[in-house]
Amino acid sequence: MSYRGSFNNLNGAPNGGRPGNSYGSFSGARSSAGAALNVQGIMKTVESYSQKIENLTDHPLAIKVRPYIPAIARFFIVATFYEDSFRIISQWSDQIFYLHKWKHYPYLFVVLFLVLVTVSMLAGATLLVLRKQTVYATGILCGCIILQALIYGLFTGSSFVLRNISVIGGLLIAFSDSIVQNKTTFGMLPELTSKGGKTKGYLLFAGRLLIVLMFIAFTFSKSWFTVFLTIIGTVCFAIGYKTKLASIMLGLILTFYNITLNNYWFYDQTKRDFLKYEFYQNLSIIGGLLLVTNTGAGELSVDEKKKIY
Repeated sequence: MSYRGSFNNLNGAPNGGRPGNSYGSFSGARSSAGAALNVQGIMKTVESYSQKIENLTDHPLAIKVRPYIPAIARFFIVATFYEDSFRIISQWSDQIFYLHKWKHYPYLFVVLFLVLVTVSMLAGATLLVLRKQTVYATGILCGCIILQALIYGLFTGSSFVLRNISVIGGLLIAFSDSIVQNKTTFGMLPELTSKGGKTKGYLLFAGRLLIVLMFIAFTFSKSWFTVFLTIIGTVCFAIGYKTKLASIMLGLILTFYNITLNNYWFYDQTKRDFLKYEFYQNLSIIGGLLLVTNTGAGELSVDEKKKIY
């Protein structure tokens, strides 16, 4: 652009070189239009490829499995609570020793706490899988996460905190899946506003935001390519844009690293417990991602707004 401006001035354009400026403005506008077309072309290409991937969920095999996805996803979400309950039972004496001798809690308090937490996790997880009393089940399991963190003093590790917050996000998504929206009102007329729909939208939105927090700690210890994909996936998942694709992508990434890094079955007891804990925590988050591929992003999402506008 500077060379063309100089060329117009050398040709003695009158009135301060206004013809040269007009040409420059026209050329700039044409360049802007070309850039806009390039961006549109890239977006169309991305849209085309993402649509192909999303269409895989409509494959005949996927359609056969689809009715079972919610139940499988809910089981994944609560798997960490089952694992934790069985670990407390199988390591009862170690748990009492740690809390009584090491943390200096009264013996009777320790016994009551362990019994309460174990029964609550087993009951809450089972109710959520069966979609029975989901309000109480979700509250009980969220309470167990907070209570254990307080008693065991596990609020110090950022990775632990973020992962448990993400598990709560998965619980909220599972709870939202149990909300049935009323589609009709008196006289079978369509309902314009649905409290169930709004509540479900808010829960899904909160669940999506909480789930992506775990990826903050997860992302930056991986390869640059994984970081790139994860950042794109978490942003899209959080705002509800291309939510199904983002859920699939994040779920596959987390599944790959969960199997390759948290393969506790290859280790002895010392490292086994730690890896087993992380494996089932990640499995809960994978369950939340899987459930979103089935339920969608909800009302508070870009995907939903695109349907309206």
